[in-house]
Amino acid sequence: MDAFYASAEQAAKPSLRGKPVVVGGLGMRGVVATASYEARRLGVHSAMPMAQARRLAPNAAYLVPRFALYRTVSDQVMELLGRLSPLVEPLSLDEAFVDLEAGGVADDSASARAIGGQLRTVIRAVTGLSGSVGLAGSKMLAKIASEEAKPDGLLLIEPGTERELLAPMSVRILPGVGPATGDHLRRAGMTLVSHLAEAGEAELVRLLGKAHGVALHRMAQGYDDRPVVAERDAKSVSVEDTFDVDLHDRVRVRTEVERLADRCVQRLRGAGRSGRTVVLKVRRYDFSTLTRSETLRGPTDDPTVVREAAARLLEAVDTTGGVRLLGVGVTGLADFTQEDLFAQAADAEHAAAEHAAAEHAAAEHAAGESADAAVGPADARDGTVAERAGADARESEEQLAARRWPAGHDVRHDVHGHGWVQGSGVGRVTVRFEEPWTPPGRVRTFRIDDPQLQPAEPLRLVRDPVDYSSWPASLPKSLSAAGPGEGEASSP
Repeated sequence: MDAFYASAEQAAKPSLRGKPVVVGGLGMRGVVATASYEARRLGVHSAMPMAQARRLAPNAAYLVPRFALYRTVSDQVMELLGRLSPLVEPLSLDEAFVDLEAGGVADDSASARAIGGQLRTVIRAVTGLSGSVGLAGSKMLAKIASEEAKPDGLLLIEPGTERELLAPMSVRILPGVGPATGDHLRRAGMTLVSHLAEAGEAELVRLLGKAHGVALHRMAQGYDDRPVVAERDAKSVSVEDTFDVDLHDRVRVRTEVERLADRCVQRLRGAGRSGRTVVLKVRRYDFSTLTRSETLRGPTDDPTVVREAAARLLEAVDTTGGVRLLGVGVTGLADFTQEDLFAQAADAEHAAAEHAAAEHAAAEHAAGESADAAVGPADARDGTVAERAGADARESEEQLAARRWPAGHDVRHDVHGHGWVQGSGVGRVTVRFEEPWTPPGRVRTFRIDDPQLQPAEPLRLVRDPVDYSSWPASLPKSLSAAGPGEGEASSP
């Protein structure tokens, strides 16, 4: 799919079409997940720090991801791919390999190009979004072809043209060549794929080791025999959050850990899995990262069990100085639960008792601090302490507003209907009221606690989607026989 998250947001929001859109974490430490092509022309790209993106594109729309929408569209696309072949290997929400030969829908260049063109047509009709198709005899070349075809195109690499196509490309185009390997090859004078092919297998083995060197030499010549694998079994489920301001309050840290544990279990249940080991990840103020794990007596998808296990792990971590990132994960996945309910209930009861004791101690400590403040010097009572308390309250209110009303997310107003959040702060939330199939809508501002305004589920992107339930056989033969159309090409 082309600039998937950003394209989905533009399709959902008429006022953003043709304008730069950036999707990702909006805090000071956030990163770009996806940028629209309009934003890319300004220099914004995936994995860029959000602060840098804002400097490059100050007038872009900055939105928090809406994964519920993206998963819905992804499911639609994957369902269409599943009709082409039993061998579909998803790489992410917006990308997959498909073995067309295994599906019996394509056995030569002409039929492959025809089915690729049909696929692009059907994806747009069903989802309202564009995708790019790469067709080739191997996974590596199909991936390269799809990248070369973007945006909204199709590229077929004819058998026998692989080496000619790859020769002038950067070595970074090949799987397994990341920044470190690329830099190592550059120092050896190898920057293009043709350099790797000419160097020979022995030289690459000397530079990179046997396994990597042999594989890279084969890929430089266009060989890749990796099969399309339909099942990619996940080994873990996890969620994490990076905070705009380091967390120092131990109670707040624990609250965030419990919230992450609940989100992790939601993902776990969504995948129909359970897990045996709970993992806690803590990145501290100095960027040091600690992980702690606890293995349960059996696999579970019980939110209480995971929440309490994560809280117990937190007790063993020193958070003095502040916490910038927290994560909770579950590993040792299974398709069933087999819990020692009595033992785990006892563990949970014990943890709850410890938690209550800790809260009681914290309350006594807070009461003591309040008494100290009350009898302290007037300037400390009315100045530093009061200012810090006021700042904490303002920060808490803004964080609450940002969490309840994330930029870009859907809302519904009792009077004005469906809309999306343009921004929030200072006790207010600004909403643009429009739907995917309406003209750009009007903007209105409300109090963050307005009883008439509520979060809403995303609307589908196509108002009246075409029924392609019988595809691929349902499309006319004239389309199947068509050659390259607009946005389509063949390799040299």
